[in-house]
Amino acid sequence: MTRTNLVKGLAWIGLAIACWVPLFSVAKRTLPYLDAFALGSVRYLLGVALFVLLLVAFEGRRALRYEGRLGAATLYGVIGITGFNLFVWLGLGLTRPEHASIILALQTPLTALAVWAVRAQRPAAFTLGCVVVAFAGVVLVITKGDPHVVIAGGEVFGDLLIFCGALSWMTYTLAGAWRFPGWSPLRMTVLTCIPGTVGLLAANLAAIFLGLSVIPSPQEIAALSWQILYFSVGTVVLGVLGFNAAARRLGPLNTMLMLNFVPIGVFGIEAALGRSFAAIEILGALVVIGALVANNLYLRGVSTSR
Repeated sequence: MTRTNLVKGLAWIGLAIACWVPLFSVAKRTLPYLDAFALGSVRYLLGVALFVLLLVAFEGRRALRYEGRLGAATLYGVIGITGFNLFVWLGLGLTRPEHASIILALQTPLTALAVWAVRAQRPAAFTLGCVVVAFAGVVLVITKGDPHVVIAGGEVFGDLLIFCGALSWMTYTLAGAWRFPGWSPLRMTVLTCIPGTVGLLAANLAAIFLGLSVIPSPQEIAALSWQILYFSVGTVVLGVLGFNAAARRLGPLNTMLMLNFVPIGVFGIEAALGRSFAAIEILGALVVIGALVANNLYLRGVSTSR
């Protein structure tokens, strides 16, 4: 890795982290005014429009063609974009931002388990140990050492929905690596986000018909203008582009390692906003992050020694 790539990669991942750290705290406080269905739709309508413009600008109009992969792009776009947004925003309405960030941090060990299940590539014993430790840390954060507290408070259902969101995004990430060879990260993102956004709009319309969602008024949209701009431009466009550009320069292992700053940042924001944490919650978060970092460093060592 050259010094130039290192500096540029750190700058790109720094941008992604800065965009994603406030996401759950801002979304949690936006959901009372913009429900989960509307949040996903509004977030991606503007985000996809900007993505299409970027794709045409960098790769030309031909890059908008699916070339026989519309079915696969639709399937994984609905799983990743539609599924992730619906599960996470519905779940966040029932649980806490720090829970969401810690649960979503499990995507790295979940990916290792998925590769094992799909391609029979058994992870190393050290990686499996880190997976077990990371899951144990998440349990400590969620339960605070007392499962009855979570069940009584109703947060467990929200946590389960967010876990389903993590599974959705993990599936989408693996599809990007396995199902779309020859497509640039930007092209894959745009051509899967389009059907994913259609899925969000369809779910939103169904929710409105069933009385589970309402169409936000122009006044409500205007009142939430900075949040919507942040969700669309910050978390969708800049966040995703920053992550993909960093992965190209730093490699996926180093990039995923840097993303461990996201749950740390979420805990910091919630503390600054007045949330108090039990010692066992902090311990659980440190256990999760420590396990993920240890596994990342182990995999880097294995990769370097080959």
